[in-house]
Amino acid sequence: MELTTEKVLIESNADMKLPMASTTKIITAIIIIEDCDLDEVLTVPDEAVGVEGSSIYLKKGEQIDVRDLLYGLMLRSGNDSAAALAIHHSGSVEKFVEEMNLRIKKMGAENTRLANPSGLPNDEHYTTARDLCKIACYAMRNETFKEIVSTTNHVGKFRSFANKNKMLYNYDGANGVKTGYTVKAGRCLVSSAERDGMDVVTVVLDCYDMYARSGDMLDKCFSDYKLLKIDKNTVFMSGKVPCKLLKTENLVVKNPEKVSYEVQSVENFESSGEVAELKIYDENGLIFTGKLYSIINN
Repeated sequence: MELTTEKVLIESNADMKLPMASTTKIITAIIIIEDCDLDEVLTVPDEAVGVEGSSIYLKKGEQIDVRDLLYGLMLRSGNDSAAALAIHHSGSVEKFVEEMNLRIKKMGAENTRLANPSGLPNDEHYTTARDLCKIACYAMRNETFKEIVSTTNHVGKFRSFANKNKMLYNYDGANGVKTGYTVKAGRCLVSSAERDGMDVVTVVLDCYDMYARSGDMLDKCFSDYKLLKIDKNTVFMSGKVPCKLLKTENLVVKNPEKVSYEVQSVENFESSGEVAELKIYDENGLIFTGKLYSIINN
């Protein structure tokens, strides 16, 4: 998907329900970022010590801030970090999971169910490539989240971590987001990269060559598509009336040189301020319709 529009550029089996391992932590992280003070220092709860799977080796009673726990979550995939953050947010892992399942609906996920904040195997824990891509697009629009997942090395007040996501080191323009692996889920990878002003997010689930496949998908997206921005300050003419859009619009097109614009005046515009419709076409037909408002009235 292109990040800002969530336009699907490539898909295959996008709605198949599959486990997603530690890519689950994208959801955990964005909820914590939105709801918590990242500089708050907490004491590691007993329930977060010795958690199964990948770990940042939290110790009982250890003092650490939310920010370092987030970096440990996303750069080192700490399941113990996920537990500590969940308990800090909601009082228990179970309550946090309830919140996760509510919040993903707002992110556009329709076929996802979560059973824990880390991605450990559970028959009631699954997503689809489409849902997870929507979730990742949502998260990557948050600048704090984007800063965390694009960091190769973090030096914090309490802990320091190196990012184990190889895309950041091996793919030009890569800026996130999260790896995942369990025997049940296989190799999973959510990737993000930016080139020429366009951000693309990709998801592969149960994909043995996840880095190569993700790189190939990103290459094809950047080769085949371009982001066309229609700035809200661009002035169009409806007869003798200058007008503009209310907000900047992003469009994903294959060939910007073959894009054409048409302004159609509307009747009785005095009360609403809308004076015309802007229609944009590519080589395959209409791709956008938007209202144009008089600059004089606005």
